[in-house]
Amino acid sequence: MPPVDIILSSASPRRRELLSLILSDYRVIVSDFDESLAPSDLTPDEHVLFCAEAKAREVASRHADSLIIGADTIVVVDREILGKPESERDAARMLRCLGGRIHEVYSGIVVKCGDTELREVECTQVQFRELSEDCIAKYIATGEPMDKAGAYAIQGKGAILIKGISGCYSNVVGLPLYTLSTMLSHFEVELICG
Repeated sequence: MPPVDIILSSASPRRRELLSLILSDYRVIVSDFDESLAPSDLTPDEHVLFCAEAKAREVASRHADSLIIGADTIVVVDREILGKPESERDAARMLRCLGGRIHEVYSGIVVKCGDTELREVECTQVQFRELSEDCIAKYIATGEPMDKAGAYAIQGKGAILIKGISGCYSNVVGLPLYTLSTMLSHFEVELICG
């Protein structure tokens, strides 16, 4: 019997939009987990799973009878995790690091229902075009980079910065839908298409 109550434990509006593509009935309860508490010695795979699991378990502690979806997404270049920029200067630094190169976007997904917990990691490679200082300044002036991991949004104005991707597009936005759909099928969750 599929669970009646499905909860996304994320504040991300992009994850909400993506989840709405495959689920018609769910609610959002933002986790109180502080991502800065993740240990600094974790690999990218371990980091996203640690954070996704912590988010799912924190919400599950308050809603034990629900199915909880926890997710975390990071941008990685040269083994450095690029979070959300702290300033326009920091955004410019990140974009300079990404320009003309390939980087990885990792998402950890944890689906928890009762004692059952499924965990998966998705990794997508993203290739940026060469970025001039003028291009970087104009993009930052749009304001879009300021609340995005890696200082860009592939689904927004930042799409023009992307030369190509290898892997799951929705993962780069913040929620790998194919991976999540296969996880939800384990719990007999009815999807909009699938």
